[in-house]
Amino acid sequence: MRVLIAPDCYGDSLTAVEAAEAIATGWRRGRPGDRLTLAPQSDGGPGFVDVLANRFGGLRSAQVSGPLAAEVTAEWVFDGESATAYVECAQACGLAILGGAPTVQTAVEAHSRGVGQLVDAALVAGASRIVVGLGGSACTDGGRGLVDALGGLEVAVARLADVDLIAATDVEHPLLGPRGAAHVFGPQKGADPATVDLLEDRMAAWADALEAGTGRTVRDEPGAGAAGGLGAALMALGARRESGAAVIAEHTNLDGDVAAADVIVTGEGRFDDQSLHGKVVSALAAGARHAPVLVLAGQVTLDETALAGAGIAAAHSISDYAGSVQLAMDDAARQLTGLAEQTSSRWAAAESRE
Repeated sequence: MRVLIAPDCYGDSLTAVEAAEAIATGWRRGRPGDRLTLAPQSDGGPGFVDVLANRFGGLRSAQVSGPLAAEVTAEWVFDGESATAYVECAQACGLAILGGAPTVQTAVEAHSRGVGQLVDAALVAGASRIVVGLGGSACTDGGRGLVDALGGLEVAVARLADVDLIAATDVEHPLLGPRGAAHVFGPQKGADPATVDLLEDRMAAWADALEAGTGRTVRDEPGAGAAGGLGAALMALGARRESGAAVIAEHTNLDGDVAAADVIVTGEGRFDDQSLHGKVVSALAAGARHAPVLVLAGQVTLDETALAGAGIAAAHSISDYAGSVQLAMDDAARQLTGLAEQTSSRWAAAESRE
C-alpha cells in the first residue's frame, strides 16, 4: 500500500518535517511492507521555509532583528534557477522566538523589522520573485517594521516595483475591526483588552499612512490582518495574496503524491473547525478523491459528522493516546510515533478482516 504522509507543523512542539518523520517511524512499525512518501506541508506559518528547504534545498541564513531587541539567525530559501526567494515571517518575528511567554509588554513592543531585513537580503541576492509566508508572528504592527527596514514607504515601493511579491497565507482576516489582527490574534500574543484597543488604534493610523503613501486601499482586503497586519503592508507594496498551503503544494508536487496514494496521513497541532477552511488538512481532503484521509492531531475537537462532511475518514488525538495534553506536548515526537503505529496496526487489522 502506498501511504502519503503530509502533516503540517504541530504548534511549537514539532515542525512539519519532524512530524512526518515521527509518523513514518510509527507507521512502519505497524505496517512494514507499505511504501511511504514523506511530504511535510505548511500553510505559510512556522515551518514554511523548513518544508521548502527539505524538498529542494537552497537554504540561506541571515542575522536579523528578532521580534524584540535581540538579533536572531533566520533562515530563508533562494531558488537561483527561478530567482525566487521564500521568506517566513515566523523566522524573524515568531511567537516561538520571544524568549518566553507573550505578555502585554511584548504585544506592544514586538515588531516586524526582521522580516523586512529578510526581504532586503532577498533583493540583494537578486530575487525577482519573493514569497513571504505569514503566520505565527508575535507582532501586531501592521508591517511598519518591515517597511522601515526597507528604507521607508517611498523607498520600499520603489525597490519592490519590479518584483513579483506574494503574501502566502490562509488567514482571511482584514486588518481592522472585530475580525481584524488586533481583536482576533492580539490576545494570543499577550494583549489584554486595553492593549487590543491600543494596537487597533495604532494600526488604523498606519493604514491611513500606507494608503496615502501607495494609493492602495488594503485595510479591508482578505488576509490583510495576517501575521499582525504584515499582510496589509505587503499588499500596499504591491503583493498579491496566495494560499500558503497552495504555494507549498505547488512546489512539492503534492497533487502527484495525492494521486499516487492509497492512504493519506496528515495532521496538525489542533484539528478544529478552522482546520476545514483553507488549511493543509482541508486542502488534502479536497484533493483526495479515492484515498482515505487520516488525521493525527495534537487535539481533535470535531465530531464524526463534521469529519464525514469534510471527507476525513478518521481523526485521532495525540492527547488521548498520551493520556494528557501536557505529555502530548512535552513528548510530542514519541507520542505521535506511538499513535501512528497504533493507527497503522488498526488499519492492518481492519484490512485483514475484509
